[in-house]
Amino acid sequence: MKDKYEFLLSLKILEYEINELIIYSEECCECFELLRNRLDYLCKFMVCEENVKKWELWGSHNEIKENSERLRETSVRALCHVEKYQSICACNNKLDVSSYMTLLSNSVKHEFEKFCIDSKSKVLFIGSGAFPISAMVIAQEIGAEVMCLDIDVEAIDLARKVTKVLGLESIVKFSSKTVDELCFIKEATHIIIASLVEDKFKILDNLKDKAASNVKIILRYGNGIKGIFNYPLEKDLSKEWNQTEISKNGDIYDTIVLEKFHYECS
Repeated sequence: MKDKYEFLLSLKILEYEINELIIYSEECCECFELLRNRLDYLCKFMVCEENVKKWELWGSHNEIKENSERLRETSVRALCHVEKYQSICACNNKLDVSSYMTLLSNSVKHEFEKFCIDSKSKVLFIGSGAFPISAMVIAQEIGAEVMCLDIDVEAIDLARKVTKVLGLESIVKFSSKTVDELCFIKEATHIIIASLVEDKFKILDNLKDKAASNVKIILRYGNGIKGIFNYPLEKDLSKEWNQTEISKNGDIYDTIVLEKFHYECS
């Protein structure tokens, strides 16, 4: 049982450190680098094979579950904090956003090629955040039209400014409307739901009725230990959607592609 409590302690320490660094970064901008480094460590922590094995043993224990959920809420808040800081830096020429995107674009572009996203696609990104790197790569590298949706009005405002810095404002649009209110939903060929979107099932229910019949929904989530940094997918969707899982053990989130059932008339 010693290993269990050592694992529990590591979750508590991570949550404490990240929470403290959020506070510190509000007082000192240089602490954002420390916060980003801690989030990077968290990503490595949750894909570490040894930690995955520990989760398989004790992930269902109440103490582990409660502290994992607390860590997730803190890490999600921290990431939103970091993204806003990155956007502000980019707008003030303190971050070379073009170089930053170049570092990530190859892996992101490869990911979206698997989903058959091309220049003719129309992509709706739900939960895009203040620094929507995936959406910007889709627009810049693939040339697809992208509509970014987020409930955080400040995040939308900052993301819009970063997109303008890159000269992508003509094909990347932003909205804080709900899925119900958005006309673009009927045009979208691909809909991406970010792993940090909590109420995935309510959104999927809306999409089932309102999205085009041939739409591909790319749903990011994190079950098991990946739930310390992503909201999970804890419901069987096989009766409602055609499913294709695209998951790798080393990825920081899992992905499933959902498509509507098409029934042939007899």
